[in-house]
Amino acid sequence: MLRYRTVPVTPFAQNCSFVWDDQTMEAAVIDPGGDLDVLLQQAGALGLSLRQIWLTHAHIDHAGAAGELAQRLQLPIIGPHRGDQFWIDALPQQSSMFGFPPAQSFAPARWLEDGDTVTLGAHTLQVRHCPGHTPGHVVFHSPELQRAFVGDVLFAGSIGRTDFPGGDHDTLVASIVERLWPMGDDTVFIPGHGPESSFGRERRSNPFVGGT
Repeated sequence: MLRYRTVPVTPFAQNCSFVWDDQTMEAAVIDPGGDLDVLLQQAGALGLSLRQIWLTHAHIDHAGAAGELAQRLQLPIIGPHRGDQFWIDALPQQSSMFGFPPAQSFAPARWLEDGDTVTLGAHTLQVRHCPGHTPGHVVFHSPELQRAFVGDVLFAGSIGRTDFPGGDHDTLVASIVERLWPMGDDTVFIPGHGPESSFGRERRSNPFVGGT
């Protein structure tokens, strides 16, 4: 069975998640934005064997430590969509701008497209391209777990910012309505910041997309 654990990292309290197969303990880490020592200590405490890095998008608080982690453990970086290439290239500048430890740019082992899948042992997660917060933002959906790791597309009671370069409000709302809602009201999502919620709850009550 798939399991997951979320660990807030960086001064932005970004939700980095470990996803693993509880039979093999092979794991992927989603959005390692920083605090590598904390993440590696948590992986060790859980008995995980880290095999992949999955990125929803390339803002500093989500991707800031991906290059160093990949280099340190020889892990492939999977994602995001190539629309975020310019954000990856700008990681050193992002780290300086926001007061993060120095971050390095990197070349993903694989870019992701809408409709792709990622695998962890015998488990498969679906990939949806959900631009709007950034042009290359992707979401990882596990029908098996009824969970979706949505980065900064949607939050409990809010939606992602669209005032950064490449952001667009209408595109973001379309991503939520067309790509997230069909995953089902009972699907629980893990956002990039803050508490979990369900798509059904947000469809009913989120002031930005409720009733869509």
